Amino acid sequence: MPLNDLMAAVSTRVLAAADRDSALRAAASLLACREAGADSIFRSLCDRENVGSTAIGHGIAIPHGRSPTLQHPRGAFLRLLQPIDFGGAEPVDLVFAMAVPEHYTHQHLMLLSELAEIFSDAHVRDALRAANDGSALKQILDHPQRIRPS
Repeated sequence: MPLNDLMAAVSTRVLAAADRDSALRAAASLLACREAGADSIFRSLCDRENVGSTAIGHGIAIPHGRSPTLQHPRGAFLRLLQPIDFGGAEPVDLVFAMAVPEHYTHQHLMLLSELAEIFSDAHVRDALRAANDGSALKQILDHPQRIRPS
């Protein structure tokens, strides 16, 4: 699945989170579907975080997990009102969570790489931090190239 297809279905939310687990639980509830419930996705995200933090710098984390019951990747983006400790070098306030089918290997890595590239752009990060609601976040994620100066 190309990143554009994933982004078209991303759920977004601005919210307060007290800690990493509450952010992961909020993300899991957005990622949940008939194929995979919030509890199983939450466990998958936590299992991955226990291997090592998914914080990538610049206040961004990309928690991700696998599910044997998912047929297609799912994404959720959270802008946290206050940065939280995500186990990385700096607190995190932008979280893109992803749940992928268990058989996704190469595709999973490609999606992570493309997300990291988008979030490496300071203009995109600034725009996401300035967004007031989920709808504004979705617009930015759907068209990050529009944020970049010419």
